[in-house]
Amino acid sequence: MKNAITILLALIFIIRCDSKPDTYLINAKIRGEVENGTKVFLKTTDSLKKLQDLDTTTIENGVFSFTGTQEKPKLYYIFLEATRGNVPLFVENGTIDVNFQKDSMNYAQVKGTQQNALFMKFLEGSRRMAERARSMQRDMGEASRAQDTATVTALREEFLEFQEDVKTFNIDFAKENPDAIISALILGNLLFSKAVPNDEAQQIYDTFTPEIKASGPGKELKEQLDKLKNTDIGSVAPDFSAPTPNGDLLALRDVKGKVTLVDFWAAWCRPCRAENPNIVSVYKKYHDKGLNVVGVSLDSRAEDWKNAIAKDSLAWNHISNLKRFQDPIAQLYNINAIPAAFLLDENGVIIAKNLRGPALEEKVAELLN
Repeated sequence: MKNAITILLALIFIIRCDSKPDTYLINAKIRGEVENGTKVFLKTTDSLKKLQDLDTTTIENGVFSFTGTQEKPKLYYIFLEATRGNVPLFVENGTIDVNFQKDSMNYAQVKGTQQNALFMKFLEGSRRMAERARSMQRDMGEASRAQDTATVTALREEFLEFQEDVKTFNIDFAKENPDAIISALILGNLLFSKAVPNDEAQQIYDTFTPEIKASGPGKELKEQLDKLKNTDIGSVAPDFSAPTPNGDLLALRDVKGKVTLVDFWAAWCRPCRAENPNIVSVYKKYHDKGLNVVGVSLDSRAEDWKNAIAKDSLAWNHISNLKRFQDPIAQLYNINAIPAAFLLDENGVIIAKNLRGPALEEKVAELLN
């Protein structure tokens, strides 16, 4: 009987030790002169990527702590009152140990949980890249001051290679660490900046663990990939509607021609305004043959939008929600830079993207002549 009780107690102990914690404890130590009572803020970002406070505490004898619960790991930041910089870390249930110098918060060491271990692994590589970039900047400054054009040219070429190395580092990390939330964030940034093709990003995402796919960044990444699928060449362009300059509601389905150009632009966008004369020329030549254009403006001021339409003689259909890149149509089409354009056939199928200059007229002529 005594042996049975001993075995039972041992099993309970093992189960308790093996179970996942349901709260987090952040224990932090700070080096450098910091007055007792200095405020510390734990912050995260909301749906609009703006920082918001989660918790506040104070420093006593160089230490402070935060406690709470976190359903899924999420990226947070520790800020000190009246101090530049912050400590990024993943808040997840468990004990998280943070150690940093007041004057170099971005070089903090964070230990104790899986996601922070993976995050530190990524940051170590990123810091090496950053140091290499700073070294090149120093060399470039010295060469420029010495008017050493040969060295400046060589350093510019080296910097282009460096940019490729940074991209490769990020892609390789995401591929090699499918169980890291930071991998989802990395891949999202690569996709946003068009540093990786959509199909390659999808292949990397498919290797992520179910936990990473279910995380906040994982869900955002999937949404981003799904939007890109909807606007790939060969896909039917998503329908949309928005107010015209007169305030009427206009839908894409109501103005499609044999060929339709959906042009994302804005009055404040210089490359867009520079391209407008070319679109005007193509529109005049081919409108009677079946070319329609829908201008989707990412302006925020109606006056600027209307003045640009008149000044550039844009005689086609125009719509805008006046929300810049928060425009729901821009988000539907995953637009993060302009000019951007989609060429549709009579069935609304996307047949080309981002054609400008002579390339636009060549494609329209091919379709309508």
